[in-house]
Amino acid sequence: MKALRFLPWIIVSVLLIEFIPWCYHFIADRSEPKQFVMYSGIIEDFAIMDHTGDSPVYTDVKGRSYTEAEFDSILAPFYYRQLISEERLPDTLHGVPVSARFFQTENFTFRSSPSEINKPVVPLYFLLESMSGRVDLSMPDDVFRITSTGIEFVDMKSNSIKEKKSRTFTEAMKKKGFQFPAKVIAGNGTNRKDYDNGYLITDSEGALYNLKMQRGRPYFRKIETPAGLDILYMFVTEFRNQRWLGFIIDKDGCFYVLESGNYSIVKTGLPPVDPTETNISIMGNAFDWTVSYRNSQGVKRYAIDSQKYKKIREM
Repeated sequence: MKALRFLPWIIVSVLLIEFIPWCYHFIADRSEPKQFVMYSGIIEDFAIMDHTGDSPVYTDVKGRSYTEAEFDSILAPFYYRQLISEERLPDTLHGVPVSARFFQTENFTFRSSPSEINKPVVPLYFLLESMSGRVDLSMPDDVFRITSTGIEFVDMKSNSIKEKKSRTFTEAMKKKGFQFPAKVIAGNGTNRKDYDNGYLITDSEGALYNLKMQRGRPYFRKIETPAGLDILYMFVTEFRNQRWLGFIIDKDGCFYVLESGNYSIVKTGLPPVDPTETNISIMGNAFDWTVSYRNSQGVKRYAIDSQKYKKIREM
C-alpha cells in the first residue's frame, strides 16, 4: 500500500522524462532557419525559399534573387498548379510536352524515417488483391506470415489457418526456388493507394522475389540481382506513373531503384545512407529528383536525373 502512494509521483517523473526533451527539441527546431530547397532543372541549380523572416526570400545557391512569380517558374514541375491558374505554364519543358495531367502522373514524394525503420514489427502482413477489376482496392479478411516451412494465411475472424490458400501459395513459392524463412519483407499493406505492387521479399539466402495475389491466385516472380548485392532494406513504391517497383538499400548503404517494366535494379549516384539514423526524402518529377538526407549532423541535399539516376548537384 505504501508503494501505491508513490505511484502518482512515479508517473509524473516518467512523463517529465518524455516531456522535457520534447520541449527542448520543439524550441530548438523553431529557432532553426526554415528553408524549402528544391533542384531546378531550369536554372540547373538548387532554388531556396527562406521563410525565417516576416516574408519569404527567394534565392539560389549562387545568391541570385527571384520574385515569387519567378520562383514558381523555375520550379514549374512543383508549382504547376499555380502556373496554370495564372496561365503561365509553358507548353514544353526540356523539349517534353507538359500539362496538369503530366505532372500529376509523374510527380512523386517518398519519405523514410529512422523511427519507422527502427520500430518493432509484428510479422503479420495484408496481401491485397492486385487484379480485382475494381477501381478501389479492398482490404482482405486475412493476414499472412512466413515461417521456416512456408507461407501461412490466418483468418482474422476465426484466428485459424487457411490451409488451402496457404498450401497453394507455399507451393508457388517453392517452385520458384524460394528458401524459407524470409529475410526481408517489404510492402504497403493498405488500400489507400491507386494500385498494388504486392511485396518484395528476400529468402534465407538473400534471393529477391515479388509476391502478389491476382484473381485469388499467387503471382510470384524471382528478380535477378546484381552480383554481390546484399539487400538490407526495401521500400515498395506505388507511385502513379508505375515506373518503379521499389527502392533498395544494401548493406553498404548504396541506394538502388527497381524498375517495374523489366525488373532491372539500377544503382543511383546517391552517396551511401543509413536509414536507421537518417531521414530520407525524395521529391521527384519526370526530369529530376531532389533528395535530402537529414540526421544529427545536418542536412545534405542531392539532385539526380530521373532517367539514369546520376548525380547532378549536391548541397
